[in-house]
Amino acid sequence: MQLDDLLQRYFATTDLSGVAPDTLSAGIEHCRVDLGLEEDRGKRFALWSFLHMFGSAPDLDVAFENEEDRDAARNFMDILAVSEGDGAG
Repeated sequence: MQLDDLLQRYFATTDLSGVAPDTLSAGIEHCRVDLGLEEDRGKRFALWSFLHMFGSAPDLDVAFENEEDRDAARNFMDILAVSEGDGAG
């Protein structure tokens, strides 16, 4: 899954600067529904990561049955926190 493809699918644009709040909210909800329906582990992780970047991802125990996937999601969150200057170290 490519970021531009996800942006186009859920927000009908790759430039979020002009997206209306209602469109953003609807796109996020659509993505949450798709996450709930997706069975492929890799695609679920991509959708969860996308939602996480919008502050709308479900809790790890809800999103992932597999502990390895939850660990990968924790690592992703740690990497983002460090890249945003929020991490310790």
